[in-house]
Amino acid sequence: MVKQASESTIDGKIRCDACPVMCYISEGRSGACDRYANVGGDLIRVDPLTIIENRKDNGGQLVSFLPGAEDKDWDGDLVQAKRSFVTAVGAGTTYPDYKPAPFIVSQREGGVDMVTVVTEGIFSYCGAKVKIDTDRYLGPETSAVRVEGEPVGHVTTGEYGSQMLSLGGVHHLTGGTKKEGRLTCDALLRLCNGEAVAMTIDGGAGIVVKAGTAPVINGVEEQRMRVGCGSATIGMFAKQWARHVDEVVVVDDHITGVLSEHQAGRVLDIPATGIRIKGRRSTPGRYFQVAEPGTGWGGTNISDPLSILGAFDPKTAYPGLRLLMVSTTGEQYGYYILDENLVPALQTSLPEDIRLSVEQIAENCEPAVCSVLFMGGAGGSLRAGVTRNPVQLTRSVKDALTYVSCGGAPAYVWPGGGITVMADVTQMPANSFGYVPTPALVAPIEFTMRLDDYRALGGHMEAVVPIEEALKVAERKVAQRQDAPWPTESQNFKWQA
Repeated sequence: MVKQASESTIDGKIRCDACPVMCYISEGRSGACDRYANVGGDLIRVDPLTIIENRKDNGGQLVSFLPGAEDKDWDGDLVQAKRSFVTAVGAGTTYPDYKPAPFIVSQREGGVDMVTVVTEGIFSYCGAKVKIDTDRYLGPETSAVRVEGEPVGHVTTGEYGSQMLSLGGVHHLTGGTKKEGRLTCDALLRLCNGEAVAMTIDGGAGIVVKAGTAPVINGVEEQRMRVGCGSATIGMFAKQWARHVDEVVVVDDHITGVLSEHQAGRVLDIPATGIRIKGRRSTPGRYFQVAEPGTGWGGTNISDPLSILGAFDPKTAYPGLRLLMVSTTGEQYGYYILDENLVPALQTSLPEDIRLSVEQIAENCEPAVCSVLFMGGAGGSLRAGVTRNPVQLTRSVKDALTYVSCGGAPAYVWPGGGITVMADVTQMPANSFGYVPTPALVAPIEFTMRLDDYRALGGHMEAVVPIEEALKVAERKVAQRQDAPWPTESQNFKWQA
């Protein structure tokens, strides 16, 4: 555990200045955030300082640095490790903002002297962008997303095969009631730390979201992300259907596809069938608004696909015409043959070739997953822990001289002013996030650059220590993800280009 500096002690209580709450902490107790404690008269950061090791032999396992821990995969010799990177997880904060970052570590990488500035930022301006792989209707855009009845965000514009939520933000954290701020902070903390959070959407569904797992919508676990819209599905599988069925309708809340009218069907010489679709015709074979949004077929509110059909044109349709209706995931399907009155009659079994085509739709659907991206703005106070002239850090990041990571995971930096970052929480070490009851989220952030560039931007050179000094107090290590770039690799920086 990392020892922290404190400003004062009164009657044996340490005043913790790691956040604006300024708790007085008694011996053996922790502060309101549970992140700092009074241990033997010292202010201690409770969570362990975490490093990432670039090792290929531990299979991504978490390895303890605690004394006496038994770990057959690690012999305690850091020199034998390929590379180490000190993350900000467990490092502590710079509050009240005039102090250098808790750790400013130097190391040599590829013959270049590098420095990484490590700090846990107190993010009042933060949130999560959530991508939910489903066609099912979650709720109207801009509708409030609630946790325990309190608004914590809203539904935003959907993307291809996914519904999107925007959660958190300063207005929910600080602009509403105390309960709203507390529940928003708690929901963000749990989501970003990989826990499941139950939510309800005004005018829509109840959902359970957990990063990296399937969403649960109205109590049902989603299985598949759609293969494409109805029109795209027609294009992908038209050849498989052309010889075995006369007409196919792929039901979709967005773009319902009709094989005989679609350009793919025309190129394959599929004749007109006299089918009539209820909805707004867009281009040939593509229909909008065939039904209301919902959790049924293709993200619509229907359970009977025939409800989107009008009467077949008797001038073109004929008895015996074979019709397949299927959803964009292949989960719902029906095979019909027109009777003497040109009414579709449901068949009890699928012909083998049609069954295989439906299975191929399902095969091409990726598993439904919830993705959670932490999003936060690195403000002036956080940047002051890096340099005495904070704007210089912003310019260095925008010029790609400084690489930004969150718990060692790559962070996307938005263009424009400031340092606004997004990071996939599943790529970060477990329990990377904390909170302070102001309320705000505490998240790790690291800035890596050449030592010469750090000196040029007015960095706290007096606080730079060799990486070996930081490793002495590290108590937890995790393996680098196989698909993640190493934070100090030269290709991350413009000066290598």
